[in-house]
Amino acid sequence: MPNSKSAAKNLRKSIKHRKNNAKMESNLQDLIKRSRKLIEAKDDRAKDLVAKILTAIDKAAKQGLIKKNTRDRKKSRLQKKFNQVFKKT
Repeated sequence: MPNSKSAAKNLRKSIKHRKNNAKMESNLQDLIKRSRKLIEAKDDRAKDLVAKILTAIDKAAKQGLIKKNTRDRKKSRLQKKFNQVFKKT
């Protein structure tokens, strides 16, 4: 229980931020899962979705939702998987 007005406001803010962060993180994970399924199915829509996800990952890192190394790792693994499946022969 907050003891002052500012503590009460801080509590409200932290609850709001926690909800927003959880929502953004779950949306990011859903996008990544969807793209992996499309890549494995060799679907043509995968290219557009991968591009969309790469920007979403960058935005999440910029907002502090994920760290820079996590961003780089996720982007690298996703792009690597995409390139392996859709490599030009």
